[in-house]
Amino acid sequence: MYTPQESARLRQAFWTAFGQYMALVPGAGGEKINWLNYKTGVRFLVFKADAGREMASVGIVLSHPDLQQQQLGYDLLLQSKSMLQQYTGEAWQWQPPVPDAAGKITSGVYGRMAGVNVFNQAHWPAIISFLKPRLIALDVWWQDAQHAF
Repeated sequence: MYTPQESARLRQAFWTAFGQYMALVPGAGGEKINWLNYKTGVRFLVFKADAGREMASVGIVLSHPDLQQQQLGYDLLLQSKSMLQQYTGEAWQWQPPVPDAAGKITSGVYGRMAGVNVFNQAHWPAIISFLKPRLIALDVWWQDAQHAF
């Protein structure tokens, strides 16, 4: 087991390395992108990449505090399901609006990779190889889908 400080240091090292690696990748429109803090331009809609002890994930998270607006955003996301699947090349897991442990309502769609651990540096290439093409696919999808949101 790692101490909290060691865990934080390893996570920071991974995300720093991933950010530096992705900094070389231009966005779909040729512009420079901050892949770790992707700007969708839509409030309450973010692209989220995560890596933990048992898996890595990437997805689109909606977090509008108004349940009707949250549902509307989720319905718009569902309408682009086939287009998203076309760009990612795989079916992702869909989560309708539900409250999380803190009571915040979120919804979204996620791609997940099990069996990797961000605290094991030997897994970093696999995690990066999982996250990179999916973030790029989300960027390409967003170029087409953003106008609906």
